[in-house]
Amino acid sequence: MMQRLCLAVYGGLTWLLQPLVRAKLARRARAEPLYGQHVDERFGYYTSSAAVAAPVHQPAQPLVWLHAVSLGETRAAAILVAQLRLMVPGMRLLLTHSTATGRAEGATLLQAGDKQAWLPWDTVDACQRFLAHFKPRIGVVMETEVWPQLCAQARATGVPMVLANARLNARSLRIAQHMSWLAQPAYSSFNTVLAQTQADASRLRALGAPVQEVLGNLKFDAQRDETMWQQGRAWRTALDRPVVMLAPSREGEEALFLQHILPGKHTEYAQAATKNVANTLLNAQSASHTKLLWLIVPRHPQRFEKVAQLLQNTGLQVARRSSWQAAPSAQALQADVWLGDSMREMAQYYALADVALLGGSFAPLGGHNLIEAIACDCPVVMGPHTFNFDEAANTAQEQGAALRVTDMQVGVDKALQLIGQPAEREAMQQAGRVWLQQSSGTALRTAQVIAEVLSGAA
Repeated sequence: MMQRLCLAVYGGLTWLLQPLVRAKLARRARAEPLYGQHVDERFGYYTSSAAVAAPVHQPAQPLVWLHAVSLGETRAAAILVAQLRLMVPGMRLLLTHSTATGRAEGATLLQAGDKQAWLPWDTVDACQRFLAHFKPRIGVVMETEVWPQLCAQARATGVPMVLANARLNARSLRIAQHMSWLAQPAYSSFNTVLAQTQADASRLRALGAPVQEVLGNLKFDAQRDETMWQQGRAWRTALDRPVVMLAPSREGEEALFLQHILPGKHTEYAQAATKNVANTLLNAQSASHTKLLWLIVPRHPQRFEKVAQLLQNTGLQVARRSSWQAAPSAQALQADVWLGDSMREMAQYYALADVALLGGSFAPLGGHNLIEAIACDCPVVMGPHTFNFDEAANTAQEQGAALRVTDMQVGVDKALQLIGQPAEREAMQQAGRVWLQQSSGTALRTAQVIAEVLSGAA
């Protein structure tokens, strides 16, 4: 009774917040127009063209609903979807997202008969309309996106739910425990939870989640895009000089990075590091290699213009990726810094770089996926904040596939040292290949579990 009352109070609050949600979407649409499209889907209203349920007289093809909130989750979902299509022939896919980057990436995964929509805002009515309209046979939520009302309505309508590639850091657990009256019913409503690590499993169980297995991280099964990787190597050949990259960078990290690379503005410690690496390069290679290229790739496209302005204000010669097509312009080849203002080209950037500073790890934001960089043979230097990917970050460090530093200043210094130490970079690349191979296989087992749950729901 108390749980129902709490859920009703929460439902009333989310209902009252709907005008604010619409206003927020309108603001975000100014920078990212996709937020202004199909807005009614956020509230459970769909056009007739969005219907996916087959007429009852036709053989039912299972509709697998998969929710991937943003870009990273959607990329992990792509690996799982490929396995599911092999394991569940004829399945139709319903992809839902909450962010524009996730939806744009998800569109590339769709095949004939598949559909895509925004995840409904977490009100009773919106969730009920969503489930009634699409009639999914099963729901699969990627990683962390647990919404109490949606979970409750899925259970009420008999839709089995799987939390796949699940993770939960210590901070999120503490927050959830403060709202246990809401979190525990949501987590316990899943039929099956597949955790990334034992630590994740322990935290999820503390919230009542039915953890079935610890399978590892789906992202280890990702295959780099060879076409893009080769394009990045071609850029590197054309440049003929070292590249240090910060990616995917977050708010505040670009300014911090610039403090340590700008001539006359960075610290004496970083100046000495720059001088040392220049001398190393002069001794080991030709003088043409002494001018490094700095590369910054922001995590969110709505920040491209802001970061571009920040770079322009430094007085450095800046080239934007969006200013050329397949090959860098002559002006870009002579630039001091490149801005990677493009989407879905990370494999090119990692192939180009000699060293990558891991974005999100130099500010207290939890870091980003370092697996993609290592899969592209790019040595990684991490900052101190990797709590979103602790298991992957720690094992990569232990096996020599990545390095950890205390702050951006030391990170820039270490990146510059690695530029002059090709043997150490090669050792990190080899360690990364072994690390990836040892950690693969999650996608197959995850797809098997989902197929089992789906079979039981038939």
